[in-house]
Amino acid sequence: MRHLPSLRLLLALAGAAWLSGCALAPGGHMDYRTETAPLDDLVDIEPITPGLVATYRNTVSRAAPMPEGLRDELDAWTYRIAPGDVLNIIVYDHPELTIPAGAERSAAESGNQVRNDGTIFYPFIGRVPVAGKTLDEVRRLITEQLAAYIFEPQVDVGIAAFRSQKVLVSGAVQQPGSLPVTSVPLTLADAIGEVGGARDDANWHEVILTRDGEEQRLSLYALLRQGDQRQNRLLRDGDVLHVPSAENQAVAVMGQVRSPGNIALGNERLSLTDALARAGGVDEGTAQPSGIFVIRGQGEGSDRLATVYQLDIRNATAFTLGSHFTLQPQDVVYVTTAPLARWNRVISLLLPSIRLPGFAGESLSDARDAN
Repeated sequence: MRHLPSLRLLLALAGAAWLSGCALAPGGHMDYRTETAPLDDLVDIEPITPGLVATYRNTVSRAAPMPEGLRDELDAWTYRIAPGDVLNIIVYDHPELTIPAGAERSAAESGNQVRNDGTIFYPFIGRVPVAGKTLDEVRRLITEQLAAYIFEPQVDVGIAAFRSQKVLVSGAVQQPGSLPVTSVPLTLADAIGEVGGARDDANWHEVILTRDGEEQRLSLYALLRQGDQRQNRLLRDGDVLHVPSAENQAVAVMGQVRSPGNIALGNERLSLTDALARAGGVDEGTAQPSGIFVIRGQGEGSDRLATVYQLDIRNATAFTLGSHFTLQPQDVVYVTTAPLARWNRVISLLLPSIRLPGFAGESLSDARDAN
């Protein structure tokens, strides 16, 4: 009989804890403090439904032809000479004008370098302004001026070395460095290929093109993996193309899963179902089936703090919806604790030696036996 009052006292304490609410329970229950600013108005809650999944599928990049604007830019591309370039000027039947330095030197070494003032020096005609002109324009200009000294001169002008205009490629590529802008138009896809391609640890989903102080964020994955030519660009002098690493491309999986932690996304994006599986799956003994949330922060300029997507797996077929819900970097997947599991945890803290959940009946039986 001496154990019965103690048992009744512990049960009374447990009942008081239950009546006080689940605020004492560790796990997936969260209360706002009164002095903390309310967040409800800053968060949108959206259930993961077939309609939502269909909407996301429609926004995924797919193969797309080259836009007309880009095609027109490529067709109209004409290289214009600038200071630093080296010209190779040929006057047929006049080798003394074509190779004045001798045949042993390359065209880049013996050619006519464009000076800082945009001119070159050529025999008989002196300084010739060439900066900003096309090769055909320079050829016609030299032909007209040589005609005063040579009968019907036949002139051809080429570029022996492209040294004036460059594009910088940096970041997680095999051979970062500068690429010359040449008479052949240089696109984003071409530039990535010329530096050996992106590394395995590169973030293919957000390549940054900086032009005239403004940034464009493009998807190399959509361009090269899915064939979306809308992500391609014609590069120009002074462009900076940066391929970031994928170090921060991860999602956090927390709560009632067997192996919580960070999961790297990689370039092949994970679905919500994939992330739960990699975290060891949902702990069926403690998780709330309707409490699987994906917390996604909003970018700058939004009046919302985050959007919370909710997946209800009380029907296991809902996992098929999760398999089509693609996660994004910095998402937080949180699986809440079921109310019974929170109750069991409180009681286990008060009565650590009693088995749960059917401890009350067993303890009373033990008390009767003690009598």
